[in-house]
Amino acid sequence: MTRGGLQAVLFDMDGLLIDSESVWLEVESEVMAWLGGEWTPAHQERLVGGSLYVAVDYMLELTGADAPREEVGRRMLDGMAGRLSSCVPMMPGAKDLLAAVRAAGVPAALVSSSHRRLIEPVLDAVGREHFALSVAGDEVARTKPDPEPYLTAAARLGAVPARCVVLEDSPNGVAAAEAAGCATVAVPGLLPIPPAPGRTVVDSLRRIDVEMLRSLAA
Repeated sequence: MTRGGLQAVLFDMDGLLIDSESVWLEVESEVMAWLGGEWTPAHQERLVGGSLYVAVDYMLELTGADAPREEVGRRMLDGMAGRLSSCVPMMPGAKDLLAAVRAAGVPAALVSSSHRRLIEPVLDAVGREHFALSVAGDEVARTKPDPEPYLTAAARLGAVPARCVVLEDSPNGVAAAEAAGCATVAVPGLLPIPPAPGRTVVDSLRRIDVEMLRSLAA
């Protein structure tokens, strides 16, 4: 166990470490146009922090299109993978915080609802050396807001969930972290997240340092 009781820091990906929500909006809009419908930021807000096939099913429900579910999902993944392979926009403070956690010797994991195919280019861009492991949305039976992704990461790290701090940007992600029993720091993105017992809310990753993370797991 590291000093202060902090055993691990578990990072969300989309909207937390990388500024990908605008990229998702582009891809979703393209796929919806192919399905014969229109997509707006209000539609996207319903899906923040959710899984790929929740989005696919919602699009098919909206349009009534008879396109195969797998084809819609493939087009979503192709669109995102193509964009992430050429540019991974980082959120302010992300690189500094990752470097600080690593320098402190605290294990970190990337825990995302995105599929492994999308996590890999992000790990390349952000730096694989910052993470002891990563958990993708297509590698668990139940994605966020279920606690399984965070419980899986903690178990693989040999950490007690109560001694882990999760950093999240969405209500779904925060719900998953809290259900897993982790201390949670919310950095709200598209949707507001109110303060609550056991939850810290900040407006930027720049507000977070290792001592703060240690204090939350104490």
